[in-house]
Amino acid sequence: MAQKNLTRPSEFLLLVFSEEPELQPLIFGLFLSMYLITVFGNLLIILAINSDSHLHTPMYFFLSNLSFVDICFTSTTIPKMLWNVYIQSQVITYEACLIQVYFLMLFAGLDDFLLTVMAYDRFAAICHPLYYTVIMNPKVCRILVLVSWAISVLHSLLQTLMVLRLSFCGKLEVPHYFCELNQIVRLACSDSFPNDLVIYITAVLLAGGPLTGIFYSYTKIASSIHRISSAQGKYKAFSTCVSHLSVVSLFYCTSLGVYVSSAATHSSQSSATASMMYTVVTPMLNPFIYSLRNRDMKTALKAFFRIAAIKRTLERLPTPVFWSGDFHGLSMGSHRVRHD
Repeated sequence: MAQKNLTRPSEFLLLVFSEEPELQPLIFGLFLSMYLITVFGNLLIILAINSDSHLHTPMYFFLSNLSFVDICFTSTTIPKMLWNVYIQSQVITYEACLIQVYFLMLFAGLDDFLLTVMAYDRFAAICHPLYYTVIMNPKVCRILVLVSWAISVLHSLLQTLMVLRLSFCGKLEVPHYFCELNQIVRLACSDSFPNDLVIYITAVLLAGGPLTGIFYSYTKIASSIHRISSAQGKYKAFSTCVSHLSVVSLFYCTSLGVYVSSAATHSSQSSATASMMYTVVTPMLNPFIYSLRNRDMKTALKAFFRIAAIKRTLERLPTPVFWSGDFHGLSMGSHRVRHD
């Protein structure tokens, strides 16, 4: 029997983790723990940077933006997945799926651009230290972030509008725990060649371009570090880049793993594992990488916790109402002494 084309389907089915229901409580606890660690870890980074005036520099300005984006990136997929596991459902509506596609592309693009901007910041700091404050002034930093947002918004809007032109038919089963763009396009019954073309072109431009910029920046950084005569100077310059290099490697390796596993295998489990590394593990590890490898960040976090502990202790103290009466009595006594 011929299947009827559906221009606007009502829902999709997310199939990952549904084949083994006895493991769902373990999966729910694991993803909930990782999600909470991601949110609170990145939130602590933002609060520590905002509370410490010593960290009001371009590098930490970009880091606070990256932490905010990581929270949003993870929140796009994990809460819905947790809810589906909790109610034992596989359904996501067509509208919710499009919203996931839009925000996933938005925050993934922002991650990419912010990492590139942070590489440029390290390039300016190490290769042009005398002009660093001129090159990376507050206005330039804000413009770089705004441009990153603008390009990411336009890109995600383009990809979402391209999905809207597709027609779907039959059972719409997505072998993921979220609506991944490539998987949605594969389910289409209509011609998806324009979608594939847009995906590949934008991937080359918006992923290859920033990666080229990062590679160029670190080539110049390595050349500048090599010209430093003292070993201590080389170590100090390189240590400012270690955290960023670690995050860049993690981000691009997991991103590449998603698309390689998606193209090379039809196993939903292997593809979902690669996607989990990309959407959950990387944002969760970023706060640990930047806090454990960064002395300034560790100092700021310790100061933040110390201040929070002092405020909490002061709030628990009883209100000293009786001081007013004693002070009045003491004043009257002192008047009597002077009068006598």
